[in-house]
Amino acid sequence: MDHHTVAAISIAGTFFDLLGSLYLAYDLLGGQHGPLRLLTRAVTYSVVFGVGYGIGLGLFFGLASGLATGLTISIELNRAARSLPHYSLPWEGLFSAIRGLAFGAGLYRILGLEYATAFGTLITIGQIFAYSRGMRPSIDYVASRRPRLTRRQFSGTLVRTVGYIVTALVCSALVHRFDHAWPFAIRVGLVTGLVTGIGVTVNPYIEYYADNLPERRLGAFGIALIFCGFALQSLQYWLALFDVRVT
Repeated sequence: MDHHTVAAISIAGTFFDLLGSLYLAYDLLGGQHGPLRLLTRAVTYSVVFGVGYGIGLGLFFGLASGLATGLTISIELNRAARSLPHYSLPWEGLFSAIRGLAFGAGLYRILGLEYATAFGTLITIGQIFAYSRGMRPSIDYVASRRPRLTRRQFSGTLVRTVGYIVTALVCSALVHRFDHAWPFAIRVGLVTGLVTGIGVTVNPYIEYYADNLPERRLGAFGIALIFCGFALQSLQYWLALFDVRVT
């Protein structure tokens, strides 16, 4: 087994421990009407996007992009849930830059620094442009017990898919020429579009339960996450115990 894989699994275990601790803190402190409702949004969206990106583009990419996407989107949706106006464009530009940096970091190990920098910069610019045109995570916001995908959300997901494919192709042509540029670009676009579509569809469900789930149930889920984190972190020691060779 590759030592990078072992390290990534251990990091994922730490991440699960952190998420579990946060959910448990929600249970202990109570957060239905307090600032901790932001916490459950951040944790849940990080898991949703992190798992989706991780399956499609690798564990490290999932960790980086999932955390950045979950944190920034939860901040924006928490504001929408309070019926407040959306953030100003400079703040939305900051959220875009955080997500762009995370995507670049995720691609760095795959295609190098130049490609990652170019990709992160271009998608940051693209997201800022989308914000200026009214396309943001809180568009058509609603908290409901049923998943929902509106026409504007669907069209935004399609544009995002095509935009990421084009961005990947531009970066491969100008910065880092490599074989199979088209398959990789399509993979990046489809994974991003699919994860975005799923996230937007389940968004009302998450928003509803962010404010209405019993604290005890969230605490129990937090404990389960902590056990999962412990299992992942202990893998490196089980490998050593059974003399499994790590390259």
